Amino acid sequence: MARTIHKTENPVTLEGFQAILAPSKFGYSLAAVVCEDIINTLEAERTEVLKWAESKLKNPKRSTLKPEPWEEVSEGKYKIKFSWNAENRPPVVDTEGTPVTDEKTPLYGGSTVKLGFYQKPYILRDGVTYGSSLKLVGVQVVTVNSQAGVDTGDLDATEVAELFGTTSGFKASDPNVTPSTDAEEEDF
Repeated sequence: MARTIHKTENPVTLEGFQAILAPSKFGYSLAAVVCEDIINTLEAERTEVLKWAESKLKNPKRSTLKPEPWEEVSEGKYKIKFSWNAENRPPVVDTEGTPVTDEKTPLYGGSTVKLGFYQKPYILRDGVTYGSSLKLVGVQVVTVNSQAGVDTGDLDATEVAELFGTTSGFKASDPNVTPSTDAEEEDF
């Protein structure tokens, strides 16, 4: 069975609790919201993946099929979840391809990433329960969302000016320097 690696062409938004660079008490995890196009591809592929799993079942008539590893959260938007252990940890890179290794990097809900993953069939040890899961092969961080705001990278002077707008005060073209009154000594 050939493994097809899917990747999100556009950045997707992380949703909910994330444990991407540092594990939680339940291990590593990532959840993101993707568009319907990706899900349509995965659903078509799931049919083939499940055929393989069904051929390996002990008793196909008494088997239990688990639900898809995605759920619809709004019209045309689906949440996909991944989990892994330290041995199967997927690489995480920035927009230039440099590995992101600092566990304190704030990859929280609201951050945007590109994902590479594949769909894999599974059969539980009972021999009757089966389904498919999504396995992450790599993450590219596009924007980082911390509690304070979103870091979209380096802003140039024009972008910073747009960010803050205009206000009265210091102007580089017309510095209005006033002498400080702290220089005078006061009597106590």
